[in-house]
Amino acid sequence: MTSPALRRVAILPDAVANQIAAGEVVERPASAVKELVENAIDAGARHVRVELEQGGKTLIVVSDDGSGMNRDDAVLALDRHATSKITSAAELVGVRSFGFRGEALPAIASVSRFTMVTAEEAEGTEVVVTGGRLDSVKPAVRQRGTTVTIRGLFFNTPARRKFLRSVPSESRASVEVVSTLALSHPSVGFELQVDGETRLQVPPGQDDPGRLAGVWGPDLAGTLVPVNYASGSVRVTGYAQRPGDAAPTGRRTQLFVNGRPFRDNFLVRAAEAGYRSAIHPGDRPSLLLRFDVDPADVDVNVHPAKLEVRFRDRFTVERVAEEAIREALGVLEAAAPVGDWRPMPSAGGAGHSVPASLFAPLDGSDERPEEERGVAAPGTFTAPVTQLFSSYLAFEGPEGLVIVDQHSAHERVLFEEVMAQLAVGGAASQRLLLPETLELTDEELDALERHREAIEAVGFQAEPFGGRSVVLHSVPAPHLRFDAVACFREMVADLARGRFGGWANRLERFAATYACRAAVKAGMPLGEAESRALLFRLFQTKLPPHDVHGRSTIVQLPRDELERRFGRR
Repeated sequence: MTSPALRRVAILPDAVANQIAAGEVVERPASAVKELVENAIDAGARHVRVELEQGGKTLIVVSDDGSGMNRDDAVLALDRHATSKITSAAELVGVRSFGFRGEALPAIASVSRFTMVTAEEAEGTEVVVTGGRLDSVKPAVRQRGTTVTIRGLFFNTPARRKFLRSVPSESRASVEVVSTLALSHPSVGFELQVDGETRLQVPPGQDDPGRLAGVWGPDLAGTLVPVNYASGSVRVTGYAQRPGDAAPTGRRTQLFVNGRPFRDNFLVRAAEAGYRSAIHPGDRPSLLLRFDVDPADVDVNVHPAKLEVRFRDRFTVERVAEEAIREALGVLEAAAPVGDWRPMPSAGGAGHSVPASLFAPLDGSDERPEEERGVAAPGTFTAPVTQLFSSYLAFEGPEGLVIVDQHSAHERVLFEEVMAQLAVGGAASQRLLLPETLELTDEELDALERHREAIEAVGFQAEPFGGRSVVLHSVPAPHLRFDAVACFREMVADLARGRFGGWANRLERFAATYACRAAVKAGMPLGEAESRALLFRLFQTKLPPHDVHGRSTIVQLPRDELERRFGRR
């Protein structure tokens, strides 16, 4: 038998174990704020108030009007592994509250001067703990709810206190925590005071747009459109920024799964993929997305601070995220508003697409004018259309005046058509009566060879003719005014210079190049029938409000704003 003097393995005292747990659960003041606010929400609080001094280093106070605790539960809550949220290990998977936090209160109390005043009914209880040592338990007067006061966080673990960041940095982290929880629970009111200054104040019972404006500010909230999409067992709701309002800096992203905030850069990238061909490559959109999945399909206990989750079928969740964004950006609400005015996003639901009443099928023989035949699907856009400045098409939409850039619109149409043609093997072309001989540069010849298969798929057929010359035999016919030779020259030059180099996908880069060069140009007069044919094709695409450069195809002047400008509202 081993002598006690030689024993190397020992059970740690509770005080030391709690301090180790504190290092895992409470990394900084913001961690303590997060734990306490989440506990308040789980307790059914209608209003939560947070007060900080010196970034939470000297004082953290979290008060709520939740269910509170009786004397026995208040004392028991400070024991390790005590929780009211689960009763068995099986409940760790699919937990619907903020989860198992058997370490939170005792861990915080072990590294601070901790006071908790709580009341379940008329009589309250005050529990005082210093550095993990229970000092007193006595009656207290308080309305229903709980107040936790933390003074001198890490006062007894100076090594950890030394690694806290500056006061502004710690304050920002706590503001971010409270803001995130406020976004996830618009039914709960929040108040956050930092060194006597109110940094956040939102009332309970808000709708999503109101809460967005209260937390992210009305300027940013006004650039968002609603997301509402479901596929299989995954539903995605929330808000995505209009491509025209996205910028290289200043973006905000927030993800929730079953109401729980989490971080996942790969899932954000999957959502950003939904912006492909609608946004400038350097711009980064703001996103707030809520994922609702079967609780059994997500593990929320893979990170000590519950900041990460693990999906059973990650590929499906990422696919649905991309599809959700794609659908949200395809409606008129995602079009750029006129001027600096930005409407608040609607509360849930998808945006407004162009109503079916603006379209009509063509039955029987195709009696459309020549300029409309061959360039539109068998249907027509029925609303009266006016061309402005030989560049824009205007019509009355469901919510106000809609103005379409004819070049960008045709560019969007051709891009999506070309991508579909490349997938099935190519489009029809017409043979030139007199083939054109063209002189190219060495770089252009290389680009022609690299992209030959795609160039032929859209309808161009060019053969080498010795030296740097090529002979153009066949060309596509996207519209009556199409200058095939000029388009071919410009497209090959663009491909040689890498003008569309921001595209990760080579075929998309080619399709965008062709669409830009083949589309009708600004300043080109269009007849009414031709204009309506173009609009019909535009609104059959997946992303009608955006061209392939990240610019707006459509801008809107809503009727409400028009009436406001004329003093009618």
